[in-house]
Amino acid sequence: MAIIGNIIKGVINLKDAITFEPNAVEAQQKVLKDLLEKAKNTAFGEHYKFQDILDSENPEQAFSKNIPFHDYNKMSEEWWHKLVEGESDITWPGKPDYFALSSGTTGKTSKRIPVTDDMIEAIQQAGIKQVFALSNFDLPAEFFEKEIMMLGSSTDLNQNKEHLEGEISGISASRIPDWFRGYYKPGEKIAKIDDWDERVSHIAKNAKNWDIGALSGIPSWLELMLSEVIKYHNAKTIHDVWPNLQVYTSGGVAFGPYEKSFNALLEKPITVIDTYLASEGFIAYQVRPDTKAMKLIVDNGIYFEFVPFKPEYVNQDGSIKESAPCLSIADVELDQDYVLIISTVSGAWRYLIGDTIAFTNLEKHEIVITGRTKFFLNTVGSQLSVNKMDDAVQYLEEKLDVKIPEYTLAAKRINDEFYHCWYLGSEMDNPDTEQIAKYLDDFLAEANKNYKVARSKALKGVKVTVVKPAIFHEWSGSNKKKGGQVKMERVMNEEKFEAWEDFAKGH
Repeated sequence: MAIIGNIIKGVINLKDAITFEPNAVEAQQKVLKDLLEKAKNTAFGEHYKFQDILDSENPEQAFSKNIPFHDYNKMSEEWWHKLVEGESDITWPGKPDYFALSSGTTGKTSKRIPVTDDMIEAIQQAGIKQVFALSNFDLPAEFFEKEIMMLGSSTDLNQNKEHLEGEISGISASRIPDWFRGYYKPGEKIAKIDDWDERVSHIAKNAKNWDIGALSGIPSWLELMLSEVIKYHNAKTIHDVWPNLQVYTSGGVAFGPYEKSFNALLEKPITVIDTYLASEGFIAYQVRPDTKAMKLIVDNGIYFEFVPFKPEYVNQDGSIKESAPCLSIADVELDQDYVLIISTVSGAWRYLIGDTIAFTNLEKHEIVITGRTKFFLNTVGSQLSVNKMDDAVQYLEEKLDVKIPEYTLAAKRINDEFYHCWYLGSEMDNPDTEQIAKYLDDFLAEANKNYKVARSKALKGVKVTVVKPAIFHEWSGSNKKKGGQVKMERVMNEEKFEAWEDFAKGH
């Protein structure tokens, strides 16, 4: 009998029963006031007169009126570079011990995003909230006694002057609470290995020594790791090695495109729970099994604002026009794409995180990520979001009965006419690329009216190339971050796409 598991499950169920949902509007108002109060004496707070905003009749309106939007470049060039150089009290009291390195899906150099002690505490609190939400997923008591495989970047962080640097997954794992260490795998020693292949090799060798009940990490990384574990132990599925595996906490990218290839590694279904953890903070997590949407964390150190993602408000490069309206959580509507703006306990202020979201439930403040501000494919007015692309690829998987775990595309000018050029990662034999292109084209025209209009005007057509999924993995491997791998870009600009095509053709 799972005595400890029953105790833990009982505590979780009791906590869930006595915990009341915060009023999102009131919670966000309190978060904003707390942020302003704590940062009012910083260089940023004094420059933008936080005390005056706090003293105003409507701090939310005063905040949005008096502080401009900041993307990473603006925040870094005007403020954060001083933190990197060792100055204190710039955008948040003190100076951060950590910087999260993130190239995201743009840029040639890593971004350095401050991670304060307050943010680490907020991330840990969000993780605890997510654990308590497991009461909604009807998991057996035995599950709560199993170990958790957290596959991220290396926890062996780089020392840079007075601070440490690494990816947010490595920073978070390096600061896991003591009570959790007994559950955490692959353990501190293996997690510190810089080289990705070497770390996965150690995981494979030790896999049968662990009783893994849950996985956490980016889908593409986990697929590679699970495949290596299966291969090393000459197993048919991962359940031959970890028979008690029941939960996968996904994050970093949408799970949908990986679902079919991921499930092929399993003997039996597992519960998939989506999370939204970025370098800038823990933003949302899935709280119920009957939806793929995630609940915004409205009471934990992040203040949210939302700009309608419409051509009249957003420039081609993803920046926001000065005339764009910015809404609080009290004013959002269902099924409207919004550019997500955050202010945080790490000293990010009215910060464009780069993602677009849509609300699926206003009462529960649940969202889905719909794309990236710079990666809506809109060269010819198609307004094609990543989630629509994901849907199209999943449609292909069902239509053709194949697995397509990876893809990328770009709008490319060929003989002075624009085409959407797709690369699909699949093991399909003798693919009819013209027919596949027609399937994609027809699906997207039906799913997106802007795409349909674009196809009648400037967008000449669709071209498809099918390559082995391993080529995508090799591309990611050739652009490795410390102890991990980069996330494959779903949409590339033309310059990077040409580099990708040269890489693909050479492999």
